Amino acid sequence: MFLLELNWLAILVAFVVAFLAGALWFGPKTFFPVWWKAMGNGDEAPGGDNMALVFGLTALGALVQVVAVASVIYFVGLAAGPVGPLGGLLTGLLLGIGFAAASSLSHRLFAGHGLKVWIIEVGSDVLNYTLVGLVIGLFG
Repeated sequence: MFLLELNWLAILVAFVVAFLAGALWFGPKTFFPVWWKAMGNGDEAPGGDNMALVFGLTALGALVQVVAVASVIYFVGLAAGPVGPLGGLLTGLLLGIGFAAASSLSHRLFAGHGLKVWIIEVGSDVLNYTLVGLVIGLFG
């Protein structure tokens, strides 16, 4: 099973990097207030009483994304040879734009959230996929 062949140290490091980058991106001094307002929310706190669930599922989603990027890089490496940091970065960037950004555009537009919400959310996604690819590539 190929999952056993993945570099789990690289996955752990990439997960931490992506989670921290997401926390900084959506921090109270960065994009969170703009995003929250653009979503049409008021002064109420996000997640209500379920913040542990929100953060837990967010972490689980990030882990799944990191394993998916690592898996793509693994198979690219099997087909074309070692990917390296630049190849990892470009793979993550392509996955971020091609899957995260492209698939969420219609979701945001049909939900009536507009381009501002989409740009803020996708900016985080593309950055995270790119950083994850870079880290996985660095571990070769």
